[in-house]
Amino acid sequence: MAVRLFADEQLFLFTPYLMTAFMVIQLIKSDLFRYSGRTDWRAFIRHYFCNRGFRFSCWFRLASAAGIWHKLAYPMYIWQKRCSGIIISPRTSVGYGLYIGHGGPLIINSRARLGNNVNLSPYTVIGANNGSAAIIGDNVYIGPNCNLIENVCIGDNATIGAGSVVTKNIPANATAAGNYAKVLNYQNPGQFIHNRWPPMNTHDT
Repeated sequence: MAVRLFADEQLFLFTPYLMTAFMVIQLIKSDLFRYSGRTDWRAFIRHYFCNRGFRFSCWFRLASAAGIWHKLAYPMYIWQKRCSGIIISPRTSVGYGLYIGHGGPLIINSRARLGNNVNLSPYTVIGANNGSAAIIGDNVYIGPNCNLIENVCIGDNATIGAGSVVTKNIPANATAAGNYAKVLNYQNPGQFIHNRWPPMNTHDT
């Protein structure tokens, strides 16, 4: 029996360096919503100056844009990468609502693909020595000190416990942990993903 990983196979719509300014603004808004549940200017200013993870996300998103936006943003992206220890290449495809817990540090291979509303925790490494890196579905929580090795697939609403070493696919709605990671249960899928984008109630924004 085939194991379902993703509810929608057309998840990864963001091609780095081809995104318009409007698309980038929407991505930054979605990231802000994950942190604060709001997208107004007051929330933006607060989190930009007080939250290292969100500040990195802003410049990462701008550096992923097309044309002049990439050229203008790239030096600041490099500076934020060095200050935060968060290494996510602008070539990496990342969906709406990226949440970087506690401001990193972490390392994401440029060939990885992340869906919407993904939580990344400190000291996470998503790497690959041969070919493609991991594919992460929507509403996925990855705990601290996790290693995702080579081209594993993490299904929608999955939870990866702290300190896990993931070498095999994790199905949708599963909670997995351990070295090597094994599925523990299918209870409370996506329970740690708060302030999901898009918001269910448009008045929240």
